Formats: sequence, C-alpha cells, structure tokens
Amino acid sequence: MTLHPKLHPVIVGMLVAVPGAVALGACSSSSPPISSKPSVVTPTSAATAATTTTTSATTTANFNSCSVVTQAEAASAIGASVTPGVLGNATVEGGLACVFYGPSAPTPTMPNVAQPDTVRVVVVKGPDAITWYNDYKSKVPAQPVTGYGDEAYYDGSASLSILTGDTYVRIAVAPAGGPPSLSDEEQLAAAILPKL
Repeated sequence: MTLHPKLHPVIVGMLVAVPGAVALGACSSSSPPISSKPSVVTPTSAATAATTTTTSATTTANFNSCSVVTQAEAASAIGASVTPGVLGNATVEGGLACVFYGPSAPTPTMPNVAQPDTVRVVVVKGPDAITWYNDYKSKVPAQPVTGYGDEAYYDGSASLSILTGDTYVRIAVAPAGGPPSLSDEEQLAAAILPKL
C-alpha cells in the first residue's frame, strides 16, 4: 500500500498516551471496532462534544485510548463527520490507537495503517510512558510545543506528543485534503488532557 506523499511514515504510529494502555504495538492486529454501528457524528461545538458519552472497550487494564476521546471531539478536530472509534495497535508508542475515520478514508477497516482522513489518538500510562515518549522524540525532528502537560513536541510532519506525569499521549489529525495540522491536534489535546 502506498501512502499519500505528504504523509510521513511517522503517521503510522499516530497516537496519544493515556493512563492504563499497556499493550505493545505490532502492525497486524485484528482488534474489533468499538462499535459496529455505521453512524457518524458531524463536527460540533466543544460544549456539545463534552456532553457526548465516550464509547469504550475493555483492555488489559480496563482502559484504552478510545476512553478519552469522543466521536464528536474527533469530528470537530478534523472538521468532518467520523465513524465511531476503532482500536488498533500503535507501532511507535507501545499502546493501543483509537482511530476515527472520515468519509474519504481509503480503508476504514485497517486501524493499524495510517491513512488520510483519520484521527488517531494513543495513550500510554505507566513507567514505560517516558521511555516511549523519548524513543519517538529521538527519531523525529521534534519541535517543542508549550502549554500541554509537562512537556510536548510536534514531530515536524504528523503528530503532537505530550508527556504529562506517567502518561504519554500522541495525537494525529490527518485531513483528507491536506497535511496533518498541529492546530487541529492542539484543539483535540485541549479536550483530552483534562480527562487524564
């Protein structure tokens, strides 16, 4: 599969760290969708997004990345309707990614493959969070970002990584018609961080 030329291989591991996610990622998982309903949510205001209930599934620590981001928040960040979150393995953060697909996503059944028109959030909680955060930081042209958690950086092409306490969060918003947007990722971070 060939990715869009503007999508850097780093997008493959787009994610956000959240307390409790503990599975190591691999590129071939068949995690079931959080919801089998084909419903979509259109972008809404932050107030509406805050009242939307989060769909969640059970993981080894009764936590997964979909438990910290709502479908409405993902839709607002990407500026389009999205499917319910689907769990997939995160390859660079060592956790589970929650992936939301927009209407133009090429293959909305492959959560382990980064693609355009998606929102990916990965949360890793615990003593390994800082290790994964620093490991990814050492592999990209990290650009410091202030105002999020204890420290944060933009990887220069695809995602925002945040370290807050013993939690690593990685967020990637990949619109259908253009490159990832740091401002969209920051908007989603502002909605997620208070939930950690």
